[in-house]
Amino acid sequence: MAEAELEYSDHTSTTIFAKFKLVECPLKALIGNFIVIWTTTPWTIPGNRALAYNNEIDYVAININQVSENSIAQENQIIIVSEILLEDICSQCGITEYDVKAKLKGYELKGSIAKHPMADAGYDYPVPLLDADYVTTEQGTGFVHIAPGHGPEDYELAHLKHGIEVPDTVNEDGTLMEHLPIFSGFHVLRDNLKIAEIISEHKGLIGIGNLTHSYPHSWRSHAPVIYRNTAQWFISMESDGLRKYALSALKETSFYPSSGQRRLISMIENRPDWCLSRQRAWGVPIPVFVEKKSGKPLQDQSVVDRIIAIFKEEGCDAWFTSPPSRFLGENYDPDSYEKVNDIADVWFDSGSTHAFVLEQREDLHSPADLYLEGSDQHRGWFHSSLLESSGTRSKAPYKGVLTHGFVLDEQGRKMSKSLGNVIQPQKIIQQSGADILRLWVVSSDYYDDLRIGTEILKRQSDHYRRIRNTLRYLLGALDGFDTLEPVSFDEMPELEKWVAARLFELDKKITAKVNIYDFHSIFTELHDFCNGDLSAFYFDIRKDMLYCDKLNDVSRRAALTMMDMCFKCLVAWIAPILCFTADEAWLAYTKNTDDSIHLREYQNIPSGWKNSDLIRKWVNIRSIRSEVTTAIENARSESKIGGSLQASVNLSLKEEEKKLLSGIDLPALFITSEAKIVSDGALQTKVEIHLAAGEKCSRCWKVLPEVKVNHGLCNRCEEVVLEKV
Repeated sequence: MAEAELEYSDHTSTTIFAKFKLVECPLKALIGNFIVIWTTTPWTIPGNRALAYNNEIDYVAININQVSENSIAQENQIIIVSEILLEDICSQCGITEYDVKAKLKGYELKGSIAKHPMADAGYDYPVPLLDADYVTTEQGTGFVHIAPGHGPEDYELAHLKHGIEVPDTVNEDGTLMEHLPIFSGFHVLRDNLKIAEIISEHKGLIGIGNLTHSYPHSWRSHAPVIYRNTAQWFISMESDGLRKYALSALKETSFYPSSGQRRLISMIENRPDWCLSRQRAWGVPIPVFVEKKSGKPLQDQSVVDRIIAIFKEEGCDAWFTSPPSRFLGENYDPDSYEKVNDIADVWFDSGSTHAFVLEQREDLHSPADLYLEGSDQHRGWFHSSLLESSGTRSKAPYKGVLTHGFVLDEQGRKMSKSLGNVIQPQKIIQQSGADILRLWVVSSDYYDDLRIGTEILKRQSDHYRRIRNTLRYLLGALDGFDTLEPVSFDEMPELEKWVAARLFELDKKITAKVNIYDFHSIFTELHDFCNGDLSAFYFDIRKDMLYCDKLNDVSRRAALTMMDMCFKCLVAWIAPILCFTADEAWLAYTKNTDDSIHLREYQNIPSGWKNSDLIRKWVNIRSIRSEVTTAIENARSESKIGGSLQASVNLSLKEEEKKLLSGIDLPALFITSEAKIVSDGALQTKVEIHLAAGEKCSRCWKVLPEVKVNHGLCNRCEEVVLEKV
């Protein structure tokens, strides 16, 4: 089983303190004494091939003077254990009195050799003592028994580092193998107490106990599992340069977020050879024949071609249902070959998709532009795909890799039926519409885990309404614009040119962020543009012009021309996100049911609209406007004025501020009836608010002196009304 298929649950194990007699040691006085180990797996003792110690641990040799009545420890024997664990060991093993004979550091045991506790029963082979940093004094005796066939650390220390053989001791059914003296047929999980009692009968133990502890279980059957060495098929990371090719390919791959690259590189750098085979009842077979006499796999292209042809015709299950002769052909004796019935690791299946999906279809290309999955796939699909493509094509199967977090509830908890916090997308769509759900996805930072819930969706609805209301305002303003002549860019007022510059700037930002899949920032940019630049600023300023100027006035047509462009850009920008809203708005704009925004070319924004200097200028102008708006609000709260149109603004400005506002229609900018600069060269900006002089125009509501003599209308409104009459 793979590590990912394990879960940990409580399990009660038989524990033993086993003793190994020293037969060789640099400290001659210790020869004949006993190294004591503690283990929760007595069944691994027949597979023991070494003992591990830590160079830095303080050990002590004690003579057992007296034991309790039920103790199996033997008096007048000297045992060696960790000094810090001594009292705990004596308590568990019933040792009531002892004398300390020697103290030593772990490194003084270098080169020592012990005897197996069952040496008198067929296990008479040397048991070397090996240094290992992972040996600790947290539990046990300060020594660890090493069975290289039953654990990765044991295997690495004994076999890989010291070349010690790896014995086969356990059958597929969990029983100890026939060649093992005394213990043959014993079950590794059910017969541990029997195994312990037999070792005790041979004077190989000083204690037996029980321990309830966290233990690996199968996630499918929930049964306890063991480490067992078996013959498997591996893909070497080194022999054909696979690790080198994979690491090189990763350096040429874009990652979103970029931290994913470092994570995957670290995994490839440190991973062992890939164990390809699994022993399961169902899966994709490893179609290999092994010659029984030599143990070598058959390598014959004609056999491979025959297997491929049969698999194409019947599927890979034919491997399990057909006799070997069908694949081997006439040139090989089926009795001389063993058909491998192992299946491939499921990640090998998924990792091969780049070959049979991308390379087998003319409408697709390889490598893929992007692999997209959850962050757990650095260890899964991204990983196996990289190894397979690097090993067969010397390159990555993807140009980019994007990882996302997982969906949690509002409290950050994993969704589960037991908690009752599962949120169904269909329910959200029924209640709020698909665009709200799509907006939640885009507005969330998918690099981390994503939270969703009622309150979060309410906030998304608020954000959605702001964008939708912006489109509604534009559609209302543009009603009838098709009968008017648009204004060229050169004829436009500066404010419209600022909007044009913002459209150009925003389009470039959105395009750049789309290319790096930064959708969260796109939403923020769009929301701020609709809410801050348009609704709260540009629309506010141009509302008077749209409602009160002559229909065909050049300034009014300029504003409508720019609003028309704003609408086209906004609909194009939101189309991939709010696809239904964008289509609805486009239909309202064109009145053509056969048209769709999703069928149109992306809106082109002229390069001549680029103007970073103008954008910076209007940042400063808006800052001054903000001060004026604050002053107006203060005057309203003090009941000096009613609305802003009752205000007359006097400004004292710094010299550079005066230059900024040169040529700007100040009453329109501040939405007041009057505004003027009364002092320049000031040390700081000063805003004074007074009641505007004159009477209120019944059409535009501005307070102006000429209203009194114009029968309730200002000069502009009188001219517009007379023209209509």
